[in-house]
Amino acid sequence: MPSPGESREQTATSAVRALARVSRLLERSSGELNLAHYRVLSAIASGDERASRVARRLALGRPAISAAVDALTKRGLLVRGDVDADHRATALSLTSEGERLLATTEAEMIKGLLALVARTPDGDLVLQSLGRLGDAIDEVMAEGLAGNR
Repeated sequence: MPSPGESREQTATSAVRALARVSRLLERSSGELNLAHYRVLSAIASGDERASRVARRLALGRPAISAAVDALTKRGLLVRGDVDADHRATALSLTSEGERLLATTEAEMIKGLLALVARTPDGDLVLQSLGRLGDAIDEVMAEGLAGNR
C-alpha cells in the first residue's frame, strides 16, 4: 500500500532500493561467507542435494554453481557423493563444519534483520511479508521451470 501522496510505482521503487540495501547489510553480517556461497549452502541444507537443482533454485548457470561448489568443497564445507539412481549426478551435502558455519552465519543475519525490522512500525508484519515474498519467489521459479520443459 503506497504511503499518502506516493504512487504504487514510487513505493515499489523504494522497496527495490531497500531490498538492495538489505542484501548489503546481510552480506556484511555473513562473516566468512559471501552471499552467493550462503545461498548455495542454504539451498543444500533445505534439501536441494543436486547441483543442477541448486542452480535452478538460485537461477544460476552451471559454471557459477560449479565454481561455488568447488570453492565450498575446498573449504571443507561441502562433500560430493553419488546419487544411487543416477550415476551421472552428484549429491551434495554439508559437512559438520558447513552446518556450523551456516548456522552461525544465519544467526548473525537474523540478529541484523531483527534489529532492522524493529525500527519499522510493524516488524512482525515485515518479517511475515518477507517470508511470503520467499514463497512467491519459489512459485515464480517453479513456473519458469515448468515453462522451460
